[in-house]
Amino acid sequence: MTSGVASALDEVQFGLVGNNKDLRSTLSDASLVVDARRSGQTATSEIFAAALSDYARLLDALYAEGYYGGVISIKVDGREAADIPLLRTPASISTVRIVVDPGPRFRFGDARVGPLAQGTELPEGFRSGEPALAPLVQSSTQTAGDAWRSAGYAKVDVAGERITADHRTSTLDAVVGLEPGPVVYFGKLVQRTESRVRASAIKRIAGLPEGEKFSPEVAERVAERLRRTGAFASVTLREAEELGPGNSMDMYLNVVDAKRRRLGVGAEFSSLEGLTLTSFWLHRNIFGGAERLRFDAEISNLGGSYGTDYFLGGRLDVPAVIGAETNAFVYGEIEHLDEPTYLSNRVEFGVGLARRFGDRIETEIALAYTYSETEDDLGDRTFSYLSLPMKASYDTRDNALDATEGFYVQIEPTPFFGLSDDSGSGLKTYADARAYYGFGEDNRVVLAGRLQFGSITGAEISEIHPDYLFFSGGSGTVRGQPYQSLTVTTNGVESGGRSFLGLSAEVRTRITDNIGAVVFADAGYIGAEDFYDGSGEWHSGAGLGVRYLAGFGPIRLDVAFPVDGDTGEGVQVYVGIGQAF
Repeated sequence: MTSGVASALDEVQFGLVGNNKDLRSTLSDASLVVDARRSGQTATSEIFAAALSDYARLLDALYAEGYYGGVISIKVDGREAADIPLLRTPASISTVRIVVDPGPRFRFGDARVGPLAQGTELPEGFRSGEPALAPLVQSSTQTAGDAWRSAGYAKVDVAGERITADHRTSTLDAVVGLEPGPVVYFGKLVQRTESRVRASAIKRIAGLPEGEKFSPEVAERVAERLRRTGAFASVTLREAEELGPGNSMDMYLNVVDAKRRRLGVGAEFSSLEGLTLTSFWLHRNIFGGAERLRFDAEISNLGGSYGTDYFLGGRLDVPAVIGAETNAFVYGEIEHLDEPTYLSNRVEFGVGLARRFGDRIETEIALAYTYSETEDDLGDRTFSYLSLPMKASYDTRDNALDATEGFYVQIEPTPFFGLSDDSGSGLKTYADARAYYGFGEDNRVVLAGRLQFGSITGAEISEIHPDYLFFSGGSGTVRGQPYQSLTVTTNGVESGGRSFLGLSAEVRTRITDNIGAVVFADAGYIGAEDFYDGSGEWHSGAGLGVRYLAGFGPIRLDVAFPVDGDTGEGVQVYVGIGQAF
C-alpha cells in the first residue's frame, strides 16, 4: 500500500492494494478529493462533497480498467464518508484517507455485438480473453450502430443487452443485440427557425437529396455547405424521430444568422520591404441569398527601399448556382506597383465558378481581362490580356494558420492570350506544396517544408507582363535576401524569369503554451528558360524566429541573413501574423 498526497492544511492519503503504479495514477487522477487538495480547495463542504462523489468516480475508473470486484474505502477523519448522515456533516476535516482494493482484473468471456452490417470491424480489444475494459463495450456498440447508419439504417437501436460479471472466473460476458430497423430515405428539409436568408436559397445551398438513401456523411455535408457560406453563426441539422411514408425521414434545420458586416485589418513589417497594411470589409447575405461581398485593400512597401504599392479589389460570391457544391463569383482589381525592376498600373476583372469535391478539394476557374500600362528597362508598354486562371487545392492540415500535421497542395495553371502588340500568349503554371509533421507531447515540435514551382511557356520575356514573371527574395520566398532581388538579365535588360523554384524548411518548437521558437532555411532559383534546367541563379537565406501564440493565430518575428548568392547582405527582420507558410 502506498500513500502520500498532502497539503499545507489537510492531509489526503491515497492507497492502492497491490503494486500497479499505472492503475494508482489513473485512480488518483480520477479522485475529486485529490484534485481539491492539489488546487487548494480547503472548504469543508467542498471536501466532503468530493469524498462522496469519489465512490462513483473511482468505481467508474476501475470498470474502465477492467476491475469489477473492487472495494473502495474513503474515511473522513477516521469515519467512512458514506456512513456520515448528510444532516450531520463534519464542521472541519483534517484527514481524508482513500484505500482501493481493485481485486483481480477481469477478461472478456462472451463478447458479442450483433447483428453487424457488412464490413463492420469492431475495436480490436473486444474479444474473448482480452482485458474487459468497460469503454470497449460502449465503443463496440457505437461502432456497430454507426456502421448500420452508414448503410442507410438511420433508426438502428439496441434491442437488448446482457452484461454479466462472473467473480469466480474473473470474466465479463458482454452481449449486445441490435435492431437495425428499415432502410431509411431522406425526406424534406424542414426549416424550424427564421433567417434573413431566403428559405428557397437555404434549400438550394443545402442540397438535401430527397428520396435518396440516408447517409450520416451526406447529412453532415448538407450542414457544412450552409456553414461555409458564412451567413450563419450556427447551423444544426436534426433527424425527425418518426419516419414518414416510404420510410422517409425529414431533417429539421435550425440556423442562427451571423452578423452581416465584418471589418478586418492586418500588418506585416520587413526591415527592407517596409510596412504592409491590409484591410477588408465583408458584407454577408447582401441580397438575401447568402451571397458574400468582400473588398480588400493593401498598401505595401511603406518606408521600404522601393516605391509604395497600392491594391484595391472586390469580389462577390454567390453560392449554389449550379448544384449545391458550385458557386459563382465576379471580381475586380485595381493595382499600382512600384517594384525594383518595373512600374505598373493594372486593372483586372473577371467572372468564374468555384466547386468543392468533398472536404479537402477546392477548385476554381475564371475568365478574366487584364489591362496594364508598364514602364521598365524595355520602355513604356501596354499589355492587354484575356486569361483563364484556374486553381485546384488539396488540404489536409489540422490548422491553416498554424499547422502541426497534414499537407497542402495548390496548382494554378493560367493560359493567357495577348490582345495588344506588346502582349504575347502562353501558359503560366504555379504550384505550392507544403507538408507538416509534428511529434512529442501535443506536437510540441513540428517539421515544416515547402516547395514552390513556377513556369511560363509560349511567350518570350519581352512579351510577358512583368507581374506575370517570377522573382525571388523576401518574406514569401527567401528570407534574408532583399525583396525580388533575384532576377535574370537578357540582352542587358534586368527582369523577372520564366522559371522559378523555391525551397523552405522550418523546425518549430513550442517552448511554453504561448511562446514558440523557429529555425528556418530558404532557397530560391530564377531562370530565363521556361522550365528549370540549371542555367539560372540560386540564392539562399536562413535565420531564427520567435512566435507568440495568440488566440487568433501566431504573431511572427523572424530574423534572417543571406547564406548564398550575391543579391544581398546584412540581417533582415520580418514581423507578421501567422506562420511563414
